[in-house]
Amino acid sequence: MPTIHDLDTPSILIDAARAEANIARAQAHADKNGLKLRPHIKTHKLPYWAKKQVAAGAVGITCQKIGEAEVMADAGLTDIFLPYNILGRAKLERLLALHRRVILSVTADSTETIDGLAATFTDAGHRLTVLVECDTGMGRCGVQTAGEAVGLARQIDTAKGLAFGGLMTYPAAGRAAEAEAWLANASQALAVCGLACERISSGGTPDMWRSSKDSVVTEYRPGTYIYLDRYQVAKGVGTLNDCALTVLATVVSHPTLTRAILDSGSKALSSDTLGLADFGELLGMPDARVTGLSEEHGTVTLGEGASLRIGERVRVVPDHCCVVTNLFDQVHLIDGDKVLETLSVVARGRMG
Repeated sequence: MPTIHDLDTPSILIDAARAEANIARAQAHADKNGLKLRPHIKTHKLPYWAKKQVAAGAVGITCQKIGEAEVMADAGLTDIFLPYNILGRAKLERLLALHRRVILSVTADSTETIDGLAATFTDAGHRLTVLVECDTGMGRCGVQTAGEAVGLARQIDTAKGLAFGGLMTYPAAGRAAEAEAWLANASQALAVCGLACERISSGGTPDMWRSSKDSVVTEYRPGTYIYLDRYQVAKGVGTLNDCALTVLATVVSHPTLTRAILDSGSKALSSDTLGLADFGELLGMPDARVTGLSEEHGTVTLGEGASLRIGERVRVVPDHCCVVTNLFDQVHLIDGDKVLETLSVVARGRMG
């Protein structure tokens, strides 16, 4: 059996047991609190893990783009949520083809998006489920008021080939209570108008752990929970020992006592820090941080007592694992130093 010492660098390593444990932990939390789990595949982009998540109890999966959903449907995933405004003839035709293959739901936050969906989906016997996206504090997509949500819900409800499916949000981190109040108000406004809101979908790994049985949210769409990363650790979700994804890198230069250079730059580690002070840290070396990135070089700043050797191979825990996944063609599932399996990241780059 090959080992990580046989791999070229940079490479992505996935500790299979840690990922499995993270899946089980999140599913147990969801089950305990009466939540349906619909994991976001943006973190791993692999049918292998999507199937594991569904087998553990998830009701389906979440994809951000049609291309990702097509890959998952080709692999046999059957219940897919696309929380994104789908616009344009080419995309709508692909969405219709996907709708004929799987149980599909989408979101909309404007009359323009709904008009396009309504013109494409016209079969009253096989309607497309559409949720209204709500801006509960994130400042991205979404209607701004409960009244707007009601207006779009009515438009969906009266379209021949569409079915109103509920409300969806991606809340700002740490503001779950604000999102809860917003969604409760909108749900009540819908009820007054005779519109049932059976599904209220929310996302974000950190705040999922603060959810409870009395939440208005019925469904959660966590993504990063399967691998975790330094950002999630900083938010208290787990520890470095729970992080399943690391980047295997080689020390290619050591110009000073406190500076070493890795063969892993922004094209391997990503410059997305999610607000953290640096770009990653070396596993087992808390005094060694990746403090700078150029395209093919990662600068490691060494604290007192930390040392590396040219040619030494190290494992970097990145700040944001989702972006890192999309930078590699393959990942290697490992158990200790053993490489269990190498998987192609089949949904990477599917941005349309």
